[in-house]
Amino acid sequence: MTSPEHSPLGQTTVFPHGYDAGLLFPIPRAPQRASLAVPGRLPFHGEDLWTAFELSWLDARGKPLIGIAEFAVPAHSPCLIESKSWKLYLNGFASERYASVAELAAVLRRDLSAAAGAKVEATLYAPRQFPIALAGLPGVCIDALPIDIDCYGPPQPDFLAADSDSAVTECLVSHLLKSNCPVTGQPDWASVQIAYSGPRIEHAGLLRYLISYRQHSDFHEHCVERIFCDVLSRCSPQRLSVYARYTRRGGIDINPFRSSDPLARAPRLREPRQ
Repeated sequence: MTSPEHSPLGQTTVFPHGYDAGLLFPIPRAPQRASLAVPGRLPFHGEDLWTAFELSWLDARGKPLIGIAEFAVPAHSPCLIESKSWKLYLNGFASERYASVAELAAVLRRDLSAAAGAKVEATLYAPRQFPIALAGLPGVCIDALPIDIDCYGPPQPDFLAADSDSAVTECLVSHLLKSNCPVTGQPDWASVQIAYSGPRIEHAGLLRYLISYRQHSDFHEHCVERIFCDVLSRCSPQRLSVYARYTRRGGIDINPFRSSDPLARAPRLREPRQ
């Protein structure tokens, strides 16, 4: 079974003492995308960036090594991978020996690609070599707008509006995105960047819309795809990218990026809360 309620989330779990690729729990993307009226060809491209800060394994002589791993799951993959199952899988490497970092990376790529149904990139870094800068999402922050808020869920796409007589290219940022895990109910906190070209999006309405996720329950990836599709439908931009940097849980952060540009990649940077 591949529905969230059958995943390891929210269940008492015995942590593994060895490698087991069978722990990875794929969840099909199609049912959620059907709720967004996104049949057939997707209106976006992109990737889900995962960063694992608690990865350890043994070298060929049995000495423990540590590293930070970055993974990129393509948005077109048939499945996402449930985060707790991913954590359990990674924990299993703590007692496994590998002759080189390249050997370990190859195993990670193979297993995660099989679970997601598409090629997953995996890059390992020594902690001091981790290249992501603490720079923050570039753009105009809209959080200080003086607006009244009385809706915290479900998401309200009717809040979105754009001025068809005023075309702009701009990048907007909010640090007020919050949703909840659909299984455990735990809060998920994020900063989100919306970059677009087209009719000028009304900033106060966009902020109200993002805050309306506050009591919404869904996975990170699903929230970002919903934001993308709602902005695309309601505001009609010619170009659009949505990027969310979520705070980590259990040593892993998940950062979905969706764009109308097939060549666009998520910038590798970190928010201070991460």
